[in-house]
Amino acid sequence: MEQLVAELKRILPLKATTTEGDIVIVAAKTPQMLVYARVGEIERDQGRKEEWWHVTLHLLAIPLQTVVWTLRTPQFTGQEIFTMGGEGRFIQALQFAPSVASAGPGTGQAAKTTARQHSSGLRVVK
Repeated sequence: MEQLVAELKRILPLKATTTEGDIVIVAAKTPQMLVYARVGEIERDQGRKEEWWHVTLHLLAIPLQTVVWTLRTPQFTGQEIFTMGGEGRFIQALQFAPSVASAGPGTGQAAKTTARQHSSGLRVVK
C-alpha cells in the first residue's frame, strides 16, 4: 500500500486539505480499488470526544455508490494510510488547475483578447 500511495503522490496533483465538493482519489488494498469520488457532507461525529468526522463519498464508478466513512482529519486529507476491517485505505483530494474565469483579475480579459485575435474573421463592434 505504501508503494501505491507514493506513486499516486508522485503522479497526481494533490491538495493538503479536503473540503465538501472536492474530487478525491480513493485507494484500497482489498478489495483492490482505485477510484475517484466527490466529497459530499463532512459532519462532526458528536458521539466521540476526539475529532472524528462522517465523510460522505460519492464514488464515481459504475454503478454510482454513496458511502459514509467515519474518519479522522489525517485520514481523509492524505496525511496517513488507515485501515478499515484490517485492510489499507488512502484518500486525498486532487488539485485542479484554476480555470481562466477563476484565475484572477485581468486573466479572463487577456484570454478573451487572445481568442478574438485568433477568430475566423469575426470582430467585436462597440
